[in-house]
Amino acid sequence: MRKETSTNFENEAMILESCAMAYTISLIGGRWKPAVLWLLITSARRYTQLKVAIPGISERMLTATLKELEGDDLIRRIVHSSFPPRVDYELTVLGRSMEPLLKNMSEWGKVHQFRIEIST
Repeated sequence: MRKETSTNFENEAMILESCAMAYTISLIGGRWKPAVLWLLITSARRYTQLKVAIPGISERMLTATLKELEGDDLIRRIVHSSFPPRVDYELTVLGRSMEPLLKNMSEWGKVHQFRIEIST
């Protein structure tokens, strides 16, 4: 966490206010957020389903990622009052509006993922 009086904090706030792309990337960027959002496009999922579907993610990182996405109103946490208690995660309306963006990013990645650049 940065100090709110730091130059770095001020620069980040300025770029997020002035650049829509930077704002979008701040919401979905990082190692795990795109994977979580991509999985939730098809249906709501339980925590365990997400954990199994995302190889290499730790419980701590999944929990932190889910909290960040929920805080940004991209996903919703639904607690069912059953026994045992059950929690599902699903995209919000705002999260669902990112579906075309996520699909385009995925398609772009499929095309360019294995491209080999040779440096001379």
